[in-house]
Amino acid sequence: MPSAPRHLLGLQHLSPDDLRAWLRATASMHQHPERYDRALAGKVVANLFFEDSTRTRLSFTIAAKRLGADAIDLLGSTSSVNKGETLIDTARNIEAMGVCALVVRARQSGAASLIASRVQVPVLNAGDGKHEHPTQGLLDVYTLARALGRDTTWDLSGLRVAIVGDISASRVARSDIAALTALGAHVTCVGSPGLAPRSLASLGVEVSHTLDPLLPSLDAIIMLRIQFERYDAPPAAGEAKKAPNVIASVREYREQFALTAARAALLPPHCIVMHPGPINRGIELDAEVADGSRSVILQQVTNGVLVRMAALHRLVQA
Repeated sequence: MPSAPRHLLGLQHLSPDDLRAWLRATASMHQHPERYDRALAGKVVANLFFEDSTRTRLSFTIAAKRLGADAIDLLGSTSSVNKGETLIDTARNIEAMGVCALVVRARQSGAASLIASRVQVPVLNAGDGKHEHPTQGLLDVYTLARALGRDTTWDLSGLRVAIVGDISASRVARSDIAALTALGAHVTCVGSPGLAPRSLASLGVEVSHTLDPLLPSLDAIIMLRIQFERYDAPPAAGEAKKAPNVIASVREYREQFALTAARAALLPPHCIVMHPGPINRGIELDAEVADGSRSVILQQVTNGVLVRMAALHRLVQA
């Protein structure tokens, strides 16, 4: 197994062996939880979340507690960043309080890497702008490999995976693409030209602006939401979501790219449906598909805790 890294900032430059080491560490958490019950007892993990989050923040907190550590949250709305303090100063002050790791989520791409360059404790990137979301990428691959029987070798060769939706704004997509392609999967990015530009081919994927012809050949389909907050200002309370300028309308997007029950019926019986959340039901994914038998969305959430346990354990124990 490769030696434990100092930080977890992204997946794009990790080798297949590095990725498999993370996946095997997660599998160990899954199979032998009793070994790690008090592994980080007496330590404190700090969650620095300068951007909204539900699943990621709570799963890091639960992961820390399952390892015996305490977890503290610093949310952007209550931090001194609102008074003009820089992210680096905030991070260094919290490090000085004696925490063992910093979990960082920020709107600025590269924020986690910048903080990592100025602190001594491990930094885990919980999502930075449109750059990466490495623990989400790992949990997606872990879930996919287990669902499709590839969780002994972690070799995804021959599998066909579609990532559908707002890929240009998605840090999840970038981490998923990096991990999936490194482990041998064939990935197709699907969306309108504004959401899935041809330039994505430089990441080693195919790009398609139509979904339906791909459906019968897929082993997994990862649906993404339109990230309205990264385009125009979000709608006021009670107002309908507005389409960003990269799509003509939400209705047109749904007609072309939503995974409806009718489209899901075209998928092979073994094909799984994934979504990193939050789901915009009725836009990119219909409720009966999200809650249907081929959906592994809630398993992704469960596996997210395991991945974050493995990440904290590997980095802090290094």
